[in-house]
Amino acid sequence: MGHEQRMTNPAIVLDAQKQIHALVRAAQSGGVPEDTMELVHLRASQINGCSYCVDYGVRDARKRGMADEKLFGVSAWREMPYFTDAERAALALTEAATRLSDRSDPVPDAIWEEAARHYDEKALSSLILWIATTNLFNRINATVRQAAGQTQVA
Repeated sequence: MGHEQRMTNPAIVLDAQKQIHALVRAAQSGGVPEDTMELVHLRASQINGCSYCVDYGVRDARKRGMADEKLFGVSAWREMPYFTDAERAALALTEAATRLSDRSDPVPDAIWEEAARHYDEKALSSLILWIATTNLFNRINATVRQAAGQTQVA
């Protein structure tokens, strides 16, 4: 049972879709595998309780052929056998960068070093920008209560 949407998506109201899509394209340009980007988007969206982004992310990942085991397991990725070491590093970075206020050192060296072991500077840039962009989407959509399954987004 969801809530009624409060208003039109602010990115539409302020005609910012072009700029946001440019940010998305930049985030996707660093050579990180699409599946990893999908997992990052889904995990941040789960943490932030963004029903629209979780719904959209799962549907999009399925269309791209991602295995159901990964989709079902992403919320418990540490305990699931379905993820590569590189995906695990990206998910750990996602959680740390999304939950900034949960620790005195928001992104500890161990998380950073594991991510840097799997991704070069360009790929890390993509991951960081994608995590931030997903958090942008989550914060907009959760605030205005963008309904899952709708197509009106930034």
